[in-house]
Amino acid sequence: MNRLIGHLTTITRHKIKVGKLCFKCGLYKQGILHDLSKYSWVEFSAGVKYFQGNRSPIDKEKEVVGYSKGWLHHKGRNKHHWEYWIDCNHQGVFGTKIPNKYIVEMFCDRVAASMIYYPNNYTTSKPLEYFMLNQHNYCMHAQSKQTLRDMLEMYAQKGLDETIAYIKKEILK
Repeated sequence: MNRLIGHLTTITRHKIKVGKLCFKCGLYKQGILHDLSKYSWVEFSAGVKYFQGNRSPIDKEKEVVGYSKGWLHHKGRNKHHWEYWIDCNHQGVFGTKIPNKYIVEMFCDRVAASMIYYPNNYTTSKPLEYFMLNQHNYCMHAQSKQTLRDMLEMYAQKGLDETIAYIKKEILK
């Protein structure tokens, strides 16, 4: 029961934080619809089973099983994940250009996730640190990756208000 309540609380807190950030950016529909698939059976049941409280249960499921059914379901339904935008042809696998409204939602998602998973030592640089640590594994369109990095760097250096003003004026114009 503790894992069920813990997971439900975590995903709901995350969804609310992302929603508030999306609303500040003017992305009202995305703020409301963000991560609704986490409440579907395939994602929710895996989340409860592998819940730990200090990191994504997806990572634990991948360690135990070798892959995550919940993640495969989630990334295929949520356009704010770069993995949604992967395609392939006879030359191989590549990242396609991500529309800016989804890159902004990705930014909001990463900021909120860092706040949730690092409650005691959160700083505005945490989302950027996570990005920098893992970016070499991203099969992401170069321009989309740079746009996300720029927003995360601005957030780390100048804070939320200035970054959201920039997002509204330059990214979502």
